[in-house]
Amino acid sequence: MPTAYTILFALLVVVAIATWLIPAGEYDRVDGLPVAGSYHEVERQGQRVGDIILASFRGFYDAVDIAVFILMVGGFLGVVMKTGAIDAGVSGVVQRLNGKEILLIPVLMIAFSLGGTSFGMWEETMAFYPLLIPVFLAAGYDAVVGISVILIGAGAGVISSTVNPFATGIASGFAGVTLGDGILLRVLQWLVFEGVAIWYVASYAAKVKKDPSRSVVGVGSGRLQVTADKPIELTQRRKAILVIFGGVFLIMTYAVIPFDEMGLGLPTLGWWFPELSALFLVGGVIAGLIDRMKETEIAETFVAGCADLLGVALIIGISRGITVIMNDGAVTDTILYWGEQALAGAGAVLFVVLVYLIYLPLSILIPSSSGLATLSIPIVAPLGRFAGVGGDLVVTAFQSASGLVNIITPTAAVVMGALALGKVGYDQWFKYIWKLILYFLALTLLFLAAGAVLG
Repeated sequence: MPTAYTILFALLVVVAIATWLIPAGEYDRVDGLPVAGSYHEVERQGQRVGDIILASFRGFYDAVDIAVFILMVGGFLGVVMKTGAIDAGVSGVVQRLNGKEILLIPVLMIAFSLGGTSFGMWEETMAFYPLLIPVFLAAGYDAVVGISVILIGAGAGVISSTVNPFATGIASGFAGVTLGDGILLRVLQWLVFEGVAIWYVASYAAKVKKDPSRSVVGVGSGRLQVTADKPIELTQRRKAILVIFGGVFLIMTYAVIPFDEMGLGLPTLGWWFPELSALFLVGGVIAGLIDRMKETEIAETFVAGCADLLGVALIIGISRGITVIMNDGAVTDTILYWGEQALAGAGAVLFVVLVYLIYLPLSILIPSSSGLATLSIPIVAPLGRFAGVGGDLVVTAFQSASGLVNIITPTAAVVMGALALGKVGYDQWFKYIWKLILYFLALTLLFLAAGAVLG
């Protein structure tokens, strides 16, 4: 399977060719938004080889605020992870529940889910598999339980992201809405999804403990060639860093919620990418100072964290370049017009359901949620307005589909890496998780339909 970069560049070429085949046209706009029924054809603006090469660079410039924000988040996470505070927090939970490992399932799944729903914790979970899988194996479960606690715990949070900057944040920016728009529906979705996920994993774990023959891999199979590390001490310094870690995301959550529009009497900060970028920068520096890092170490660690997410920023540039090609070729509005005609007479419920179903295969082809959001949301969100669906519900449909696919698709590096660590075959994982996928699919359709009706 080609990388996201290759797929996106291939799409650049395809879209450039399409500008020579699709009629050029545009809508009249009011405040930057297309006016339904105002489409008219214009002179063809076919894109050439030079335009294709420059498109990604122009796309990066157009989305520089989002790209910088992502780099600041990476730097912040890099500093916090190096302090050992996150590892110590998990280790502390394991110690306190020693002998009551069944309680680890809801406790850890909720913890990982909070990370998934707030900052898109996904690749970062890879560090926890070697620590937790042996714990569950020793308790009489199988490797699938250990993998599920981390992967499904975080995955359920990502599916129902509330303020996840990599899915919700990027998509909201392109949809012209804030992170606070639609957050109540997403919070309710998160509560339900995480409850279902915990029930599913705990039920399977109980069956395996009672009857090992019901394991999809066999109890004891998939045992790692490593043992759990010694408990990491949760010092006062690391506790303080955890407070900073949680506080940064709480501030971000508060700062983007439009309390004034919700009729609440709380002060509305109205922060967006510039302010949020500064928040994560300051949070990373404070965490480093608390850990008594030297100035050079803080800087180097922060920059290394930024580098870890540089690929995400580059994907945004490339995928935004597709929008640049479409706009310069004057075909974006033509596609919107075709969509407007195809959805004519379709109600909001049908529209949002179709959007969700279309995003499922797209998420397989483009596993990067940020790349998929940058590529598609600028097109899909305006179509939603024609169907009477707000940008926030389009964002919810997008992130729900992307998150669902990412816990089962073999194109997801986290899925395949976790299974490799637990020595669990992909066929065994599929046999275990397919029912949960159907549950999540049905629940998502219900939430989207309800959101369309109530919206």
